[in-house]
Amino acid sequence: MNGTSERPDTDEAQSGFSDENSLTESEAVAAEATDEDELEALKAKAEENWDRYLRAAAELDNVRKRAVRDVENARKYALESFGRDLLDVRDSLEMGLEASEAADADSLREGSAATLKLLATVMERFGVEQLDPVGEPFDPELHEAMTMQPSADVEPDTVVTVIQKGYTLNGRLLRPARVIVAAPLPSE
Repeated sequence: MNGTSERPDTDEAQSGFSDENSLTESEAVAAEATDEDELEALKAKAEENWDRYLRAAAELDNVRKRAVRDVENARKYALESFGRDLLDVRDSLEMGLEASEAADADSLREGSAATLKLLATVMERFGVEQLDPVGEPFDPELHEAMTMQPSADVEPDTVVTVIQKGYTLNGRLLRPARVIVAAPLPSE
């Protein structure tokens, strides 16, 4: 009877457990379905984010390539308009050389002056400015002193003579002016 009495208790326990288990199982199934739905939603979101990442990485790569290409083109063709404008100066020099065979000194001088003026205009258009510091105080940032010369006419450390003119490009020194600077007169 022990086996029989235990059996009904076990059956009752199992049936009670079975009812609880069935509720728990249905809840578990519902929870599992919800978890699967959430997992699928998260997977879809992850795929969407991965796709966005790949597109952003590709776009960044394209921007880098475009920037490199633009820099190369800027270096390669930066002087294009300057070179095009210098062609007029070259043409003028060539015509002057051709005309020099039959021309007199005055017409050659006029042609050379016109060519020099054309060159100065081109240089000015591109921001190249001439430094001609005669009479100005010596500035080691812009001038290179070749020698000093005693002078009673100007104050010491003033540029007396320009041996070679200097040039700046948009305010940046290309070449310093080579100058002779006034020195104080020797005292007797």
